[in-house]
Amino acid sequence: MTNETEDPVASAARLVSGGDRVADSAPGDQGGDQGGALFTATTLDRKNARTERGYHSLFLLMSIVLILPVVAILGLLIVRGGPAFSWEFFTEAPRAQFTEGGIFPALVGTLWLVVVALLASVPLGVAAAIYLSEYAKDNALTRLINLAIINLAGVPSIVHALFGLGAFVLFFDFGTSILAASLTLAIMTLPVVIVSTRETLQAVPQSFRMACWSLGATRWQTIRKVVLPNSVSGILTGVILEVSRTVGETAPVMFTGAVLFTPFLPQGVLDETMAMSLHLYMIATVIPDVPPEVPYGVALSLILMVLVLNSASIGFRVYLRGKKKW
Repeated sequence: MTNETEDPVASAARLVSGGDRVADSAPGDQGGDQGGALFTATTLDRKNARTERGYHSLFLLMSIVLILPVVAILGLLIVRGGPAFSWEFFTEAPRAQFTEGGIFPALVGTLWLVVVALLASVPLGVAAAIYLSEYAKDNALTRLINLAIINLAGVPSIVHALFGLGAFVLFFDFGTSILAASLTLAIMTLPVVIVSTRETLQAVPQSFRMACWSLGATRWQTIRKVVLPNSVSGILTGVILEVSRTVGETAPVMFTGAVLFTPFLPQGVLDETMAMSLHLYMIATVIPDVPPEVPYGVALSLILMVLVLNSASIGFRVYLRGKKKW
């Protein structure tokens, strides 16, 4: 007979050891405890396991299918564009009707366009996201703004190019310049910054705001001291997406700021410049007798530029996330 005053710890240990014996016994072992039947897989369990393995394999296959085109594109560019890489390719201007020389002016011009576009779009996008997330009420005006952001994200790049030509090149009289092209790119990528920043601001726990308000902080003090510092890593996500799109756009810069060739590097935002995307388009489709490896080399350089810029942003974002306390 079991002692009713048995130590609870000893009783638990006895049950665990007994459970281990049940688990170790084979389902069909007649010498095992009768509780072993509880661990016998039923027909439904086996069916669910097969279904689970099937979905696991399906999702793995879909992931591989998504990765394969990227690997194939990079492999093709490396094989065909790698021979074009040299010190001369990255440090000299094109010459001999683009059949010799390098991409240095286009490389510098693209950096100009990206930096100026970021300076124009990030502050405006973050400000709009702060208003929509922290100040705006659910009314007709807010819904209209959200609808405008969605529609702006779906406008084709050629339409943005024509808008930039009419607004910045002609109306504001910036001429064909880095400023006109960068402002056009900024407007085109503005929805990305707004949406990513707004989602990040809304992800900050509401308890952070309540704690600040209970201590007498104003709404702006709470945003500036608490909400924004905890949202920087998410804001950088929008910056990464903007850089990726800005570097590869051709139509907006073709109409507003980029030229086929200029022997001079830009000295200011009102100068014309070469751009990698336009340079690639011209040597691949218009200019004859270009060595076959050069267009692939320019395309590979464009991808490497995006990777370098994005890697810097991602590294900074990881650093900031590591400093979070929640």
